[in-house]
Amino acid sequence: MTASAQPLKLVAVDEDDLAVISGALQDAIVPTGDMSYRPDDKAFVFAANRFCWETSPGGGGGERVNAGVTFSNVQDVRRRGIDFRARDTFLNLLSISCEHDTERKGPSVRLTFSGDAAIRLETTELLCHLEDFGEPWPTQWRPRHADE
Repeated sequence: MTASAQPLKLVAVDEDDLAVISGALQDAIVPTGDMSYRPDDKAFVFAANRFCWETSPGGGGGERVNAGVTFSNVQDVRRRGIDFRARDTFLNLLSISCEHDTERKGPSVRLTFSGDAAIRLETTELLCHLEDFGEPWPTQWRPRHADE
């Protein structure tokens, strides 16, 4: 990170908080092998290599840093277009959103990846932690989007 930047350590307990974490993780690269559902702990965890949008507001390259993400209170995990056995594949995280279903007591969290892949976490209540770890490194590749 730049000399003035501190590693991120964020907590989400509502949709507004989750939107901040989603923005921080936009365009993160997530190795399939670094995702895990721990039913005994009721947690879904993953490690991501995230682009540091907060230190790279415009222009060319920027920095990337590793981040750990934990979703607590997870009752079930559903996936579309992801083979968890293919542990050497990488997913590009586009967004994280919260969905409410009137038939369920708690919210569902949707992780949307490029290539029409997604993970849905059925939770009893929203609780997500994101924490950067390790040293950031420079990258010349800034994520680009069709609307830019």
